[in-house]
Amino acid sequence: MMTAGPRTTNRSDLIASIAGRRPARNLHAQVMHRLGTAIVGGTYPEDSILPTDAELLQQLRVSRTVLREALKTLAAKGLIEARARVGTRILPRTRWNLFDADVLAWHFETGPSVDFLRSLSEVRIGIELESAALAAQRRSSAEAESLVEAARQMAEATSAEAFARADLAFHRLVAQAAGNPFMASISALVEVALTAMFTISSPVHDREQHAAAAQSHARIAAAIQSGDPDEAREAMRKVISDGFARAAERMGRS
Repeated sequence: MMTAGPRTTNRSDLIASIAGRRPARNLHAQVMHRLGTAIVGGTYPEDSILPTDAELLQQLRVSRTVLREALKTLAAKGLIEARARVGTRILPRTRWNLFDADVLAWHFETGPSVDFLRSLSEVRIGIELESAALAAQRRSSAEAESLVEAARQMAEATSAEAFARADLAFHRLVAQAAGNPFMASISALVEVALTAMFTISSPVHDREQHAAAAQSHARIAAAIQSGDPDEAREAMRKVISDGFARAAERMGRS
């Protein structure tokens, strides 16, 4: 059976913690995480065949039941496919479910490329601009006030984690104020993207960037509060574009 010893905190756990989810720590989750990050990180390349069950059981030191359940979960996420007399094949990245929170978190844990971040930002623009515009048309007075408060908390954050939590709360509120259940469901992708970006670059340790980020969010809140969908769209576009630029610059220096 698996005797992994003390489990170190990984980016997936940190992302879950900031998002307010309890990180899973059972054997199934540990095996899934180990194999998932190995696949996303390229240890097992696309179209290659995973080691046999016997080899994986020896490496992971878990029961056959735990391994099979982990492999089933990875298959459901589009990462692998079992074939009779061939083995378990790593599927092409085009088959992976990038909207899955675990798959997205594993990309950030293993080191995403700038192109990956750009693609993610483009998807966010497609989702969040309209979410902000709808929020400007549909928000309640209480929701508008909560957005203003969330922006204020971002401005007053003294740690990267506190800023990330306030940032996440702000974008959740925008999705809620949009009043569209589909938009709120898709916003789960935004949650992982925001909290994962925290692991790459946070504006808190740069006074000018911190102030600019908080001000940009306050601009979104003001546009939504005043019922101006066009201004809300443009303000949200700036927030997403600036976040990508910070992350890309940080990765270029590393």
